[in-house]
Amino acid sequence: MQNIDLHNHSRVSDGLLEPSALIELAVSNRVTAFALTDHDDLEGLDEAAQTARRLGLEFINGVEVSVTWRQHTLHILGLNIDPTHAGLREGLAGIREGRMERAEKIAHELAQAGIPGALEGALRFAHNPRIVARPHFARYIVEQGLARDVSSVFRRFLVKGKVGYVQHQWAPLQSAVDWILAAGGIPVLAHPGRYTMGSTTMNELLDEFVRVGGRGIEVVTCNHTREQVEYFADQAVRRQLLASRGSDYHGPGESRLQPGQLPPLPPQCMPVWHAWGNPLTH
Repeated sequence: MQNIDLHNHSRVSDGLLEPSALIELAVSNRVTAFALTDHDDLEGLDEAAQTARRLGLEFINGVEVSVTWRQHTLHILGLNIDPTHAGLREGLAGIREGRMERAEKIAHELAQAGIPGALEGALRFAHNPRIVARPHFARYIVEQGLARDVSSVFRRFLVKGKVGYVQHQWAPLQSAVDWILAAGGIPVLAHPGRYTMGSTTMNELLDEFVRVGGRGIEVVTCNHTREQVEYFADQAVRRQLLASRGSDYHGPGESRLQPGQLPPLPPQCMPVWHAWGNPLTH
């Protein structure tokens, strides 16, 4: 039986484990094919691929691209990409340039709320200084004893409407999809159940995603309820989108499920890995 997990993060972005350790965990959980999809960065793929080859795990090159659509922050997975593609690499570099600017603004807002030193603290938790993300701030705030865990930090400080939230302009949806397609990959809308929008807006998003070249949707992921799985499975069938399955794993103590512990895709879905045949190590 295949156990395919196509959404995971290492320390190259905002995960807690090195790429090689993430592969070892996947193997221990009997994952049969695995994608590393760090935010806006490709630098962990070589290490992960080498470890996967050594341990006999099928490995899929991936990335998670940050996108702004109508003031909503979205994430688009690029699966089975060519990580050497110049256009993709240039696009991701442009996104990363804005990350430090956003981090400085978050730190300023947190300082105004009585949490000083947040940028320096976040950078201590960021293995890759090019990717300073909200989880790094959250880990610093937990360290300071101001919250019980990362999830509670997000709820109290870092989501829309809270003191540490900063609106940021990421890549346009069309650009992200174009970069992924040009690199030979499959653009997949990540964890659609997480986006705070009504059903009308979600339908408009899915319409536009298909129109600009999107090809897949993440149906099974760690934070989708059973009802959301069924809803997005239906959307995938209706819109002829490929269905993906990914744990969105970030690390021990911060993720509800480990790689490979998700339920299967609903049977009516066409799995995204069918787009490239049997998963292959690249």
